[in-house]
Amino acid sequence: MSVPASKRTSSIADLAVGLDTHPMEARSVDELPRGEGWQFEPKWDGFRCLAFKAGDQVELRAKSGKPLGRYFPEVVKAVRELLPASFVLDGELAIARGDTLDFDALQLRLHPAESRIRKLSQETPARLILFDILLAPDGRDLRGAPLFERRAALEAFWASLDDKSLLRLSPFSRDRAVAEGWLGKVGGALDGVVAKRVDGRYEAGERAMLKIKRMRTADCVVGGFRYEAKRKVVGSLLLGLYDERGRLDHVGFTSGIADAEKPGLTKRLEALIEPPGFTGDAPGGPSRWANARSTEWEPLRPELVAEVRYDHVTGGRFRHGTRFLRWRPDKAPAQCTFEQMQAEARPSQIIAAVTEG
Repeated sequence: MSVPASKRTSSIADLAVGLDTHPMEARSVDELPRGEGWQFEPKWDGFRCLAFKAGDQVELRAKSGKPLGRYFPEVVKAVRELLPASFVLDGELAIARGDTLDFDALQLRLHPAESRIRKLSQETPARLILFDILLAPDGRDLRGAPLFERRAALEAFWASLDDKSLLRLSPFSRDRAVAEGWLGKVGGALDGVVAKRVDGRYEAGERAMLKIKRMRTADCVVGGFRYEAKRKVVGSLLLGLYDERGRLDHVGFTSGIADAEKPGLTKRLEALIEPPGFTGDAPGGPSRWANARSTEWEPLRPELVAEVRYDHVTGGRFRHGTRFLRWRPDKAPAQCTFEQMQAEARPSQIIAAVTEG
């Protein structure tokens, strides 16, 4: 794709879309919006990233505004070698393993040793999945343009590229039924679905999109609990699942306990206090993020089963806190195994769009 000399920008500082630009964000809703005028896109399980290029200069910026280029040198190189001289793209950094995406592999990149990063970039190269364009190669600032125009510009940009080895173009649909299908089959690659107004402009830093996550449930053994920091009542329940060897591994926590229920529940839990609680992986100790007081916990006999709602699993653990739904006195603790969190059927066509090649 040739760019008129008058439109070429040799310095990122001179771009019409500055490095202080934050990506447009989304607010959570319970279901896909209805009616006309919506565009639906997969919500990928990766690191949000704005990619800036001006001449030989390339910057990758996280949602927080922090630089990411040091951790993904292979993506910096791929963007630098693209023929268009300048542009700003919005996308998601992801690492493919088989037919899914590996969030753990992304986190391994945030490493202080450059030699380690270089090694990982060769062994498990990341991809940049593109879903929006803020600055076109011809110098147009597209943030004020409606989404349908930006998508057309992104597809034209994509069609102009010769080497797409570390780039992928995210699919979309304006059919709600298709998006419902994505949600119904969400697995290890998708984090849900994003809905955008077809006529909406790019509102940097604003929650102008909608995100819908598929919330799943699991029955977990309560292997321990923590008291609140300032009162001796239960603050959170520590959850466990049995592995294939029959060991109870700590997988996360739930803390949404109604205040009125805490005194009675505390007495019930205290009657079950008995080491070791977890016989496999146990809750961690103090770290740079947590002091000794915040990591103290009481082990329980594995008798109580709680059903919780969660959104995502990473490394055999719930990535975020879970929502307590109900007690399951009808469920034997031994039935609470990792099998219920096995990867589900995945939307193969969507995932192939970013993992093939």
